Amino acid sequence: MHELEKKISELKTDLTSSWNKLDLDTKIANITSLEQEVAEPEIWINPDNARQKNEELAHLSDEAEPWILLKTQLNDIDELLSLGDDDLAPEIEVQISAIANTLSGLKKALRFTGEYDRSNAIIRITAGVGGTEAMDWAGILERMYLRFFEKNNFKASCLERTAGEEAGIKTAVYEVIGNNAYGALKSEHGVHRLVRLSPFNADNLRQTSFALIEILPIIKADDSVKIDEKDLRIDVYHSGGHGGQSVNTTNSAVRITHLPTNTVVAIQNERSQLQNKEKAMEILRGKLAQMKQEQHAESIDKLRAGESAKWGQQIRNYVLQPYKLVKDTRTKYEETDTDAVLDGKINGFIDAYLESTIGKA
Repeated sequence: MHELEKKISELKTDLTSSWNKLDLDTKIANITSLEQEVAEPEIWINPDNARQKNEELAHLSDEAEPWILLKTQLNDIDELLSLGDDDLAPEIEVQISAIANTLSGLKKALRFTGEYDRSNAIIRITAGVGGTEAMDWAGILERMYLRFFEKNNFKASCLERTAGEEAGIKTAVYEVIGNNAYGALKSEHGVHRLVRLSPFNADNLRQTSFALIEILPIIKADDSVKIDEKDLRIDVYHSGGHGGQSVNTTNSAVRITHLPTNTVVAIQNERSQLQNKEKAMEILRGKLAQMKQEQHAESIDKLRAGESAKWGQQIRNYVLQPYKLVKDTRTKYEETDTDAVLDGKINGFIDAYLESTIGKA
């Protein structure tokens, strides 16, 4: 029985550590407060506020309830063990094992505690300087991420895409929908560097290419990023339709410029001007939220104009020649099967990054 007591003590310590990191006491207090608010009939005088409060309550409850149940189960097992009945040892052993497995699964929530981690995401791929080489590399990354989305049950929708003249892409923008999409993808934000023998060079020389990956949270109008309308310039123009085909000649495309930071977002792939504007605003909020984090600004109106950290941080090297290795510059995690990585097997890089940032969000 002493061994079982030791296992329970270790589980309690592990549970308490995770509980505190997730600040569950505060969240449980917020749940109690929200339950009282939504129980009042007067809340429905303002339906939008009522809906927001109910969504917040549901979100907090979904997060906290599994932990509350696990804590109760662990206390029950501890009380059972205190009876000192050796005949109960096999049953207690089974229950301890089940609790340990549940706790291991719940601890993955520690990886997604950032403000926007549970949001859907925008991924923008931009070729660096270097013409066809860089555009081909951007196209390879586009395929890598689309394969990753497919393998991990994320839904990706193309919002904008400009193909390269000879190969690859100049830019591509996708909306990514799925559980913790932004939290999972934020590790990819930065500059990706490729070293290989050039397929576009007659001398087959070794070539270095760069591409920028931007990961932005999709932030709805009623969320935390507030933009003053007077800070926006909104232009409408002829949409080229999907794939660049000139099939839609209505003024449905929308370009929004955030004047204080000179941040520009243009969308033309939705069916109507209103849809394009809504999508552009979602992306703009994400861009400004990203800039706010990079610049450590207190609010949107404190942001400085400029490129922020766009091309500043090289996060990963993909070396195909003279040896094969993909290595993350931040976590030092690496893979030697470069073909598998470029076919979407990037979970190891994402997991290593998330593990390295636990408690730092």
